[in-house]
Amino acid sequence: MVPLFRRAHHNLVGLDLNYFSECDFGPRAEAIPAIRKDIRDLDENDLRGFDAVVHLAALSNDPMGELIPELTLDINYRASVKLARLAKAAGVKRFLYSSSCSIYGAAGEQVMSENAPLKPMTAYAESKVRAEEEISALAGEGFSPVFLRNATAYGASPRFRADLVLNNLTCWAFTTKAIRIMSDGTPWRPIVHIEDIARAFLAALAAPVEKIHDQAFNVGLDAENYRVRDIAEIVKHVIPGCTVEYAGKGGFDPRSYRVDFGKIARALPDFQPKWNARMGVEEVYAGFQRNGLSLEDFQGWRFTRLGQLRRLIDSGRLDASLRWRQVETTAAGSSAA
Repeated sequence: MVPLFRRAHHNLVGLDLNYFSECDFGPRAEAIPAIRKDIRDLDENDLRGFDAVVHLAALSNDPMGELIPELTLDINYRASVKLARLAKAAGVKRFLYSSSCSIYGAAGEQVMSENAPLKPMTAYAESKVRAEEEISALAGEGFSPVFLRNATAYGASPRFRADLVLNNLTCWAFTTKAIRIMSDGTPWRPIVHIEDIARAFLAALAAPVEKIHDQAFNVGLDAENYRVRDIAEIVKHVIPGCTVEYAGKGGFDPRSYRVDFGKIARALPDFQPKWNARMGVEEVYAGFQRNGLSLEDFQGWRFTRLGQLRRLIDSGRLDASLRWRQVETTAAGSSAA
């Protein structure tokens, strides 16, 4: 997001706690000025002087949310609403909230538009629904929120994540030549490259307020709805010598949803996604070839968000509320505010 926003001549300041500063993969991310503060601890003065807030901070996936559901609600929901209130009070005009298509839950074969019933099945998804509802209630003249419901992210990045479906299957293929699917492979997942997510936020920031005010947009492409087993087949065709395996009993995963992305294409013509699943697998595979990835790396803490947080807690550097016990000296991260 940072390079894209800079090329569009935006001045950026980050807000980051640097939980994942030790989790680099390849070259470091481009540095920007950053505030080192927990979003739970922000005050109005932290938001003064900004035209827009791009709110990306969250405990970022279902396993993490289920481990500590109350913290997930505290950070993803309550702190997000507090941040929006502070931003409004400080005169911030635009508030771009990073939501998720996971809020559609068990949709089966139905294709879900932004008006579809929301059926959150996890603490993470519930936190996104509740935050959307309460932030929307703050909308009014001078404060315009927009809710970008991202499909499941994938792609290579300076803080690579192995706990996302396309990335995960590619990791299995590269390190073991066996692509492990933890369900029966039938659930639907819409996926979107992280660079295309950044493009959506950039387009929303540039759009006339009246076109997007207090609205939700699914972020992705219609053609990028896949069954998990279909993503595995793409990985198999890109990485030579792989087989597909179903772990354990290959049970049914009720989290399955197909998503309609027509609204964002109509409302934000500047949003032009560049990636598809095969390109993403090729990119991640090339990153592994260039930077290396062992099975130990893949199954360790560095590329799994929950694994790194557990490591920081177990070592005493974070307390049980995910607050630093002492000031860390690592470089600031690049989450944009």
